[in-house]
Amino acid sequence: MTRFFWICLAGAAGTGARYLVALWTAQRLGAAFPYGTLIVNVAGCFTIALLMQLAMTNAWPATLRAALTIGFLGGFTTYSSFNYETTRLLQEGAVATAMLNVLLTVGGGFGAGLAGLLVARQLTGR
Repeated sequence: MTRFFWICLAGAAGTGARYLVALWTAQRLGAAFPYGTLIVNVAGCFTIALLMQLAMTNAWPATLRAALTIGFLGGFTTYSSFNYETTRLLQEGAVATAMLNVLLTVGGGFGAGLAGLLVARQLTGR
């Protein structure tokens, strides 16, 4: 239960950080392009790789790893987890599985988003 608490707390902090980055970028760069999302996704990919390598090399406690990666980075961006898992598959030589993960995640995400939009339009009549 302690690990769950730390993951939730760190997740709240990551979500707040994401919101602040979105506000900051919109104020400085405008809203014509989703700069905030791009920044958190790229920063999250860098950070999860950095943290996981440090954690594995230095044998960080599992609760700390989970709070930082699942919690904070999960709240900050879920793309970082997708990137890390796909990169690990490639490092392990599972190229076909990695490519399948990319195809299913990107294609599935677009498909699910389109389906959600269509269902919402049906529900609202718009």
